[in-house]
Amino acid sequence: MSDAIGMFEHADHATPRREHGYCTDDMARLLIVTVREPEGGAGVGDLRRLAFRFLASAQSPTGRIRNRREVGGRWEDRHGVEDCWGRSVWAFGTAARGAGGGWLGDSALACFNRSASQRSPHRRSMAFAALGAAEVVAFDGAHRRARELLADAVETIGPMPDDPRWPWPEPRLTYANAAIPEALIAAGDALGRPTVVADGLRVLSWMLDRQTVDGQPEGGWVPGERLALPDALEAYTAGSAFVAFAEHRRGRVEPGMDADLAILDRDLLALGPSAIIGSGVRATVFGGAVVHRSEELA
Repeated sequence: MSDAIGMFEHADHATPRREHGYCTDDMARLLIVTVREPEGGAGVGDLRRLAFRFLASAQSPTGRIRNRREVGGRWEDRHGVEDCWGRSVWAFGTAARGAGGGWLGDSALACFNRSASQRSPHRRSMAFAALGAAEVVAFDGAHRRARELLADAVETIGPMPDDPRWPWPEPRLTYANAAIPEALIAAGDALGRPTVVADGLRVLSWMLDRQTVDGQPEGGWVPGERLALPDALEAYTAGSAFVAFAEHRRGRVEPGMDADLAILDRDLLALGPSAIIGSGVRATVFGGAVVHRSEELA
């Protein structure tokens, strides 16, 4: 599904539709996935390098990003700050943190610094970029450009309305909706702004419930599409590990699995989706080491 330039955007089953070429949005996703799977072997490493080269070539000297590319390698559009820019910033930040140094980590950080100087007027583009900035702040808490991008993303996303009937900043849900609360949670945590984290958690809970806090409409807007909380947690943990071909070492708390986990201050399965509101992280374990511990456990 890829060649020496990039991963094809469309396919007919296992046959690439070469006439549609490639897009930066997909290559950014590819870099994020391959960086998060460091033990995938030579094939994953090749795709990681392919994705980074594609994104680096899409970037202008000022940090703006192109999205559409023909099979022959010619770019079809101009540099901009749309979703492809935001997803590229996300990918650069993820690679800068996850590559563990070396040429990829250093090069990704340089690309991040270049694109992080730009701003987009689009809510989701800024949310994607914020997720990349949060990755950089995770290993360099004083990174000025990343922190400024996070603060500006919070402003662009805007405060979540207090109206329980529709606590969403837009008249309707469209695409990549979960990126907005995820960005708020990540930005609020990185910047030490608990009210921003609370906004993100509140909206995430609302999205999971698929109904207002007073239970309207009954059963949610589209009851047939609603996930039960155990299914949602399974999808985010074991399901994500399965998609990444890592179910043998991630996704479950069992002997022999990677010790990467978060300990919450309440049992979500016992209390239900509404318990997400106000929940906090008591401790975070990464690679078997406690990297965060709340005051209650100190």
